[in-house]
Formats: sequence, C-alpha cells, structure tokens
Amino acid sequence: MELGRTLTWAAERHPERLAFAGQRRLTYRELDERTNRIANLMTSLGVRRGDRVGLLLSNSEEMASTHLALQKIGVMSTPYNIRLGVVELVHCLDDSTPTVVVVDDVAGSMAAEVLSASKVSPIVLSVDTDAVAGAQDFEQAVAGADPTDPGVEVGPDDWSVMLYTSGTTGRPKGVPRTQSNEHAASVAHVVQARYAPGEITLGAMPLYHTMGLRSLLSMVVVGGTFVVQPVFNPGEAVDLIEQEGVTALYLVPTAFWSVVNKGGDMERVAGSVRKLAFAGAPMTSALCEQLVQAIHPEVFVNHYGSSEVYTFSIAADAAAKPGAAGRPGVFGRWRVVDPTSDETHDSLPVGTEGEIVVDLRCPEAFAGYWQRPDADAKSIRHGWYHTGDVGRVDEDGDLWVEGRVDDMIITGGENVHPVEVEDVLSHHPAIGEVVVVGLPDERWGQSVTCFVVPVDGVDPSGLSAQILDWAKNDSGLSPYKVPKRVEIVPEIPKSPVGKILRRKLIDAEAATTARPVPDQPTEPPTEPPTTA
Repeated sequence: MELGRTLTWAAERHPERLAFAGQRRLTYRELDERTNRIANLMTSLGVRRGDRVGLLLSNSEEMASTHLALQKIGVMSTPYNIRLGVVELVHCLDDSTPTVVVVDDVAGSMAAEVLSASKVSPIVLSVDTDAVAGAQDFEQAVAGADPTDPGVEVGPDDWSVMLYTSGTTGRPKGVPRTQSNEHAASVAHVVQARYAPGEITLGAMPLYHTMGLRSLLSMVVVGGTFVVQPVFNPGEAVDLIEQEGVTALYLVPTAFWSVVNKGGDMERVAGSVRKLAFAGAPMTSALCEQLVQAIHPEVFVNHYGSSEVYTFSIAADAAAKPGAAGRPGVFGRWRVVDPTSDETHDSLPVGTEGEIVVDLRCPEAFAGYWQRPDADAKSIRHGWYHTGDVGRVDEDGDLWVEGRVDDMIITGGENVHPVEVEDVLSHHPAIGEVVVVGLPDERWGQSVTCFVVPVDGVDPSGLSAQILDWAKNDSGLSPYKVPKRVEIVPEIPKSPVGKILRRKLIDAEAATTARPVPDQPTEPPTEPPTTA
C-alpha cells in the first residue's frame, strides 16, 4: 500500500470525518483535494518522480499537507530540522539537492541565509513570509492548481521521505525511506499503540522527526484526526487536548514531564486521553507513576526505535515494568550481541550486556544512508543494523536499554549506566529533571556527576548537599554509583524533539576550569570488575 492511495481511500471511506484540527480544520474530502492541488503544483514546477522537495517549515497544516501530497507523485519529501545551525542546514540542502523548497515565516530569515549559502538553486515557495527574495506565494499557487488526482502510478519501492539525523556525532546523515518502509512503520504504530478507527492525536512532535510523521500517518491509516500544534507548549497542549477531545498521546518523556508538571490541571487531560505512548528516551519510573495516577491509561506503551528502523521493540505495558523496552515489534527482530560482531550475530546470555542489533529484513527498515558508504560500513553488517545502544535481556525475555555505548561511565574500574542512576534520583522530591554524566577525574578515571533542575518553588541553596546525602544514605544506589557531584542548573540541554544532549553538558564542563572532586568514602574495587 502506498501512502497517497492510503489517504485517498480514507477520504472515500470517511469524506466528512475531520482529518486536521488546530490551526486549520480540514475534512478528509478537503484534505484529499488540497493534497491533489499541491501534488499537481509540484509537477507543474518540474518536480518528477524520485526528486526531492525540501521543507524548511515548522509544524503546520501546510507542512503535513505538503508531505502527504508528495506521496501521491513518488517524490521524496525532505523535511529539514529547522533547529539545526545554518552550516548543518546548508549541508543538508547540498546533500539532498531539492528541486523545490517550501519555507514559512518561522524559518524565513534562516531559510534565506541557508539558500544563499547553498550550492543548489531550487524553486522556492513561501508560506506567510517574504524573507526569501523571488519566492512564489504558496497559497496562491496551490489555489490555482488542478484539484484532481495527479495520476502518477506510485509503487512500494518509490521514495517517500528522507529524514536527517541530528548531527550530534558529525555531519547530519540522510535516512531515505520508501513507501513500503513508511506504510509498514505506520501500520506497526497503529497495531503497537492499539489505535482504533477515528482516534484523535496531538501533532506536537516535529514533522521532521520520525515520531511526528508516525503521528500524522497513523491517523491517516485509521481515519483519525491529527491536531496540529506548531510548537510544543505544555499549557497550550492541555488546552488542545481538552478542546479537541484528544484520545491518544505519543510524545517524548520530557514532553510528558512538562504536561504533568507545567501543563496545569491533569483532570483536563484525563477527560479524554486513554492511550499513551512514548519514545526517544527512557522514561523514569517516577514519571511513569505520575502518569498512571493522573490519567489511568488503558494503553501505556514504551516504543524503542529509530529513523533508520522505525520499531526495534515495544513494551506493551510500560507501567508494569518501568524502564523495560520489551519485545520485538510486530514486524521486527533484535538481538543483544558482542559489539565487535561482524558476520556472527549470536545472542549473548541472559543478563549479559552487549550492543543491540536489529534485523534489516524488517519491512520498516531502511536500506542504507544517503550517499554515505562510510556510515553504512559502520552501522550495517551482514544484514543487521548496529544501533550503538547497550542493552541486556532479562529472564522474562524483555530488553533493557542501558544507554549509548559512548555514554557509559567507567569509575574506579566499574561500569555505571547513567539511565539507572537517573531513574533512582528522579524519586527525590526536590528533583524535577536530572541528567547523569561521567566527567574526567584523576583518581577515578571518571566521576559520576549529576545535573539537576529543581522542582518549581524549591530553594536551590544547599540542595546539592541534600541530594548527595540522600543518594549516599537513602537511595539504595551501590556506593560506586553514588554521584560525587551535584550541579544545580536552570535547564537541561535538549534536542528539538526533547532528547537529552549529554555531550553538551560534558563539553560545557570541559570548557570551564576543572574543580577538584572531594574525596568520597567509596573506594575502587579490590579486584578487576567484570565488564560486558
């Protein structure tokens, strides 16, 4: 099934059902016609099957409709992360060579700078902005386009989308995905999040991210309603949830934390929301408990995956075993293996830590990065995708993601996983958000260090000492896992989709004058530790 046909058939089944809500309300009949117009406009501008169309847009109806329209003509929708820097965006533009670029007022001035510095010269369509000289008005052009089906035969192997990775470990990499990949991922999301026909979801995750696209496309699959939120704000999110009767939320844990702690009256959320799903990072057991108490969800899913392979694993009841990533998704297969595995990808014994790898025969899986054989060589080995994540399998067969290979803290010869320490510290009543990293230390190699955002209204003076004392005496952490330092900060650095950027904390600390770490009662182990 191709995504353009999925939309058209949904419009035939439910022509008057609401497809989009929020800034603009469109029924499925109206959305089908509007996407036909956009598709025919692109064809009239010289865009052909297999070409790229770049989107320098914020979350909006225009972005969602344009993405869907491109599916009808076999064109690779290429939404750029507008929170990236100009240099990175120029790289993305040059790398993807789009025939047309669509910009809006949110990205306008930045888009003008990127386009002027790029090697490519695409046709530019503008949405409510005159920042780019010579750009054509998007709405005027769409209004004058043909509203009938564009008549392009799109197949399962035609391109659908290319997402760019965040670039936190180098140049952003293009992740090209086919119609088949995207349809399979969207159906998997419907099954795994247990969506019903007519579901209503909040479109708060950026549409240049796999979670945002899955929220959009899963609604098309079930004939549901996509409630557009241009920029995530917890108070506005709660308003939209109540106004539109949102039934399902799919957010990163930091967004859920903001809804619970900054959004206001949770009874307004609980009035309609029945299904919760999260991805992008582990959720602390403390936040799991808060959500269960506030909403009493019928469905509470932990989704673990990536842009490259949408689903790795699913914990169908996140509250039953907080932190567990569960079992392979409906179309998937994974193993925990020796990180040096090449031809052999044999599973490690239960409880043994290793690298999580995913079978690329999954229909949700990409075939390789865009023009990056170096990245392919690193991540793809004999039919398996190496995630770079450390994990283990418990006696029940459930997967636990311990963090990134690069995030591991080695202190006094012992391995410490930041996620485990963060989960314990999150139960301290004065801690709103917490991130744990390893900082260089002459004595220990690395010292376990935590950065804390206090709960609103908590006096930060003396809080570091209080948390250290609690972690040492009352948390239950093993002595070598107890933080040696607590830093109180106003906010935690995050990516545009809410992922915690540990590297920014480490780099910021490295740029300051090193401070001595006070002696701790914890001594290094007397025997060499056993490491995975």
